[in-house]
Amino acid sequence: MRRHAQVLRRTAAANHSTGPELNDNTTAQAEPTEHAPLEAVPIAEPISAEAPRALFADLGLSESVLRAIAEMGYRHPTPIQEQAIPSVLMGRDVLGAAQTGTGKTASFTLPMLDILTGSRARARMPRSLILEPTRELALQVAENFVQYGKYLKLTHALIIGGESMSDQKDVLMRGVDVLIATPGRLIDMFERGSILLSDAKILVIDEADRMLDMGFIPDVERIVSLLPRNRQTLFFSATLFPEIRRLADAFLQNPKEISVSRPASVATTIVEGLALVAEHDKREALRRLIRTQKVQNALIFCNRKRDVDILHKSLTRHKFDVGALHGDMAQTVRFATLEKFKANELRLLVCSDVAARGLDIGGLSHVFNFDVPMHAEDYVHRIGRTGRAGLEGHAFTIAMPDDRAAVEAIEKLTGHVIPPILVEGLDPVDWAEDDGRRRRGRGGRTATRAKAPARERSAPRERPVREKPVSDDKPAPQPRAARPRPEPKPQREAEPVREPAPRREPAPRREPAPRREAQRNDHRRRDEDLGPSVKGFGDELPAFMLLRQRRAPAPVVEQEESEG
Repeated sequence: MRRHAQVLRRTAAANHSTGPELNDNTTAQAEPTEHAPLEAVPIAEPISAEAPRALFADLGLSESVLRAIAEMGYRHPTPIQEQAIPSVLMGRDVLGAAQTGTGKTASFTLPMLDILTGSRARARMPRSLILEPTRELALQVAENFVQYGKYLKLTHALIIGGESMSDQKDVLMRGVDVLIATPGRLIDMFERGSILLSDAKILVIDEADRMLDMGFIPDVERIVSLLPRNRQTLFFSATLFPEIRRLADAFLQNPKEISVSRPASVATTIVEGLALVAEHDKREALRRLIRTQKVQNALIFCNRKRDVDILHKSLTRHKFDVGALHGDMAQTVRFATLEKFKANELRLLVCSDVAARGLDIGGLSHVFNFDVPMHAEDYVHRIGRTGRAGLEGHAFTIAMPDDRAAVEAIEKLTGHVIPPILVEGLDPVDWAEDDGRRRRGRGGRTATRAKAPARERSAPRERPVREKPVSDDKPAPQPRAARPRPEPKPQREAEPVREPAPRREPAPRREPAPRREAQRNDHRRRDEDLGPSVKGFGDELPAFMLLRQRRAPAPVVEQEESEG
């Protein structure tokens, strides 16, 4: 039977016939109909694989939400949406792990719309809370609520930095069903008494690993302590490392764990490449890659904000349509730059890791890592901006010889080696022998070089310590020091030779003033015949005390007393 099937396949290939009718006829003539299903099984496999694929209508969503989804052109949910939406509708806590671009946002926004329908919020008391690490992510979540909930009468509010706080207070006073906030601004509003979280029944912590990297976990823990215990918590993260699991155990109760991909995996639709160049050739390598690749629009990532500005100026000089985006820019400038990039007014966008999370730019063709990410997890988030919705994307990383350790960490995390590529016109280089971490740390070449001069400096300090005993030998003739004790006396006697001190005529200069005053007093004494002056009172002595005539009556008084 198997040989006969192989013969049929060969004859079909020889006749260049692929139609199902020919296959059916040949099987009927050569063998009983029992063998026909053997040839039909492979043809039916793709149909049977597509049949069980779920639809949004099978997940239990309301008609209003399904209508909005259908108008956006979606029919089938992604794996995380298929598993998370039913669990959220059942009221269970969810711990979701999925790489960027898999539809995590819709997996909690869609069921929340149905859960919140039918009730109204009170002033300053939102009914649900969604925490996002950045303003850009908060804005995108708000856009999803507007799109999916356009047939529902639900209100939402954004509490993010860079916006007027008075306007945000006015929105909260009207009552909010969904509150989308960043941790810092939310705590500021709470401390000012503008918001109460005692009525929030649903808490969503999105991009938890990013919050951990940005240092928001203490703020998140404080916010969670302000919420009621009887709540539903949805915890989503691109990666689930031990620290993330510890947080999940503290915030969740018997969660439904959903993991649709291996942690820190890269989408199969992304074509990766690694260009190893010298440090002075990095900008030239980037320009050559942009010109040789068919770049429709691209994100270019740098590790530092100052490098974003420098690279932006460099590309502008070479007449590229490029914009810049980083955290130090004003909020209005950031929004305007993003809108221009989404409207294809800008072809390239140089940015920091602020834009690595949550930027949903349709049809992004390329991602360039001008700097190798300092954290291996950031590599997955960066290149996850491209290759979405089944489209092919390209991600190229420009590395220097000292970036060997960072590249190896990325390859260890993703589980595969990044294919190397050559940039035409640039000299190839090899990896540095020393690990990049050694040079930046304490045990590299710089450290050994720094230690050498330290030893040289310490040596001369020891020499004077050795010379001190030599100087101590000089006072050894201490008997001389005891005998010549009378000898220093002539030296002390020589001190009177220093009598030129009186030659400084400051004292005689002070003397003329009293001499003049004495001469004046002498003239007064001669004119008034008052006698010698009294030293105790000086010139201010009262005149009646200087009269001699008052001394005569004193004995007269004594005689009278004696007579009496």
